[in-house]
Amino acid sequence: MHPSNVLILPGWQNSGPDHWQSRWERSHGYTRVEQHDWMRPLRGDWIARLEDVVLSLDGPAVLVAHSLGCHAVAAWAAHSGNTHRVKAALLVAPPDVARDDVSQMLPGWAKPVAGRLPFRCVLFASSNDPFCDLPRARGFAEAWGADCIEAGAHGHLNAESGLGDWPQAHAQLLGLMRL
Repeated sequence: MHPSNVLILPGWQNSGPDHWQSRWERSHGYTRVEQHDWMRPLRGDWIARLEDVVLSLDGPAVLVAHSLGCHAVAAWAAHSGNTHRVKAALLVAPPDVARDDVSQMLPGWAKPVAGRLPFRCVLFASSNDPFCDLPRARGFAEAWGADCIEAGAHGHLNAESGLGDWPQAHAQLLGLMRL
């Protein structure tokens, strides 16, 4: 698989330079799916952008989603006729978008898409994520048909978590790419 077919899907506000997604993009040549508006994410816009990028690839994609990017993957998969073009997905720290405080920050995303994703998935969850408790993260994994890996107490599994290049998750990604 060509590294540019690994699609990085950041969440709300994008992923900064010290985020593991940005580090992987720089180190491995993965492709970030740029959104039109990182600060006011519209579900339809994010789904359409993912569809455009998936269709532009020569060969299958592997998705690497963080936070709201996980919900974008689920929403895209529920509406796209092109899910066969995705080999697998690594989903990390989906927020509980139905929770009052989160839904106020992310209007339009308050109803999470449930339903098994039609490709292999692994979901990483933190035991102290401020945006989603562990039982809810396990529920997302079950609903989406993902294997759930509990990453310990690392907050939102972002740059502030101090994960660096996060070799544990990258090993999972490499495994998904080999399937």
